[in-house]
Amino acid sequence: MQSYTPAYPQAGAPAQQPAPPPMAPPAAQTQAPAYAGPAVTPPYAPVQSPVQSPVQSNAPASELPPATPQPPLTYATLGQTVTVGGPRITPVAVLEDSRCPMNARCVWAGQVRLRVRVESGRGGEVEVTSGKPVTVADGTLELVDVRPDKVAGGDNHGTVAQSAYRFGFRFMGGY
Repeated sequence: MQSYTPAYPQAGAPAQQPAPPPMAPPAAQTQAPAYAGPAVTPPYAPVQSPVQSPVQSNAPASELPPATPQPPLTYATLGQTVTVGGPRITPVAVLEDSRCPMNARCVWAGQVRLRVRVESGRGGEVEVTSGKPVTVADGTLELVDVRPDKVAGGDNHGTVAQSAYRFGFRFMGGY
């Protein structure tokens, strides 16, 4: 057991000599020499940029304005007409579902593209891509959630049956 030597001697205490370093292991137990390549230094702490992003603030939480509440999501299946905060929409067809399966690791999360019939404003059909708001009537319509998640493998080979889809929409605007 090694003895503890304080970094700073206490007042009035005699100076102590540091403990000798531990003895090296016998030659038979020595390990192979370490790699003598370039020195590796531990990573440094991340450097904060002096420019603050618009979302960051040094103000205390009590001085920040309250967060803007988001309208709830409205869910619909293919062929079902629902009112989403103003316009009435009907999901017509899934054009693309390239989402990464929930049990896989992907470089890209993927997306869902959907053709939707709109019964308000300019009307007609529009293409909606998950996470990308599109202008509809007097606001924006966004496909926020798509269920169920895709699963790799199994009987359906990672595809979702058309009848199983549920789409979560949000409409912002119409004030």
